[in-house]
Amino acid sequence: MRRVSTRLGELDCQVVDALPPGSAPELAILLCHGYGAPATDLVPLAAELMSLRPQLARQARFVFPAAPHALAELGMPHSRAWFHLPMEVLTGRQRDWETYARMVPEGLPTARRAVLSAVSALSTATKLPYGRIVLGGFSQGGMVTTDVALRLEEPPAGLCILSGTLIAQEEWKARAAGRKGLPVFQGHGRYDDILPFQAAERLRELLTEAGLGVEFVPFDGPHTIAPEELERLADFLVARLPVG
Repeated sequence: MRRVSTRLGELDCQVVDALPPGSAPELAILLCHGYGAPATDLVPLAAELMSLRPQLARQARFVFPAAPHALAELGMPHSRAWFHLPMEVLTGRQRDWETYARMVPEGLPTARRAVLSAVSALSTATKLPYGRIVLGGFSQGGMVTTDVALRLEEPPAGLCILSGTLIAQEEWKARAAGRKGLPVFQGHGRYDDILPFQAAERLRELLTEAGLGVEFVPFDGPHTIAPEELERLADFLVARLPVG
């Protein structure tokens, strides 16, 4: 297995695959970490997913971008964010997620541009169309990639929302109508005390009502990625591989 550091568009990325030397991937999977995590937080998922489903090792390349904002000023020297959160949300004084869902967070458009640039550069580097690139992420990374997946010039191969939530509700509702049939994997812990399960259900309802094909995987756990969720995610990714 190879791991290479490179820059795609505006973002520094870790690229992981187990393809034979000189082979091109048939599917690319771009996964964005969550708020407050180090840039490499999700990198171990590549090995886990390839171990669970060896087809991914033979055909797929994984890409893990680093979010653009460092959080050293908050006392987290190795942590990064896709966009900053209001202090009242960080401290827990205001976590009205129904209200937050209707907001377009400050910094989201900039984060979107950065991820779009990485997706475009990945497509060029691999010679894969967007329809052969899966987007996804954990928590805030899932929010950003949901926003991007609904705005690409053409639909991606799939969208993976791991413990994400609903934001920019009206914008997402309007754009989801143009993504009918897009395969979506959404996993969320029933005991998530960071991004509540009920908010994840509202996101599922919005996407389902717009005609996206949502595979919703609840699990008995907190704000994390559960082993049973990872198994189902591996199956979802295998289903995105080209046939023949």
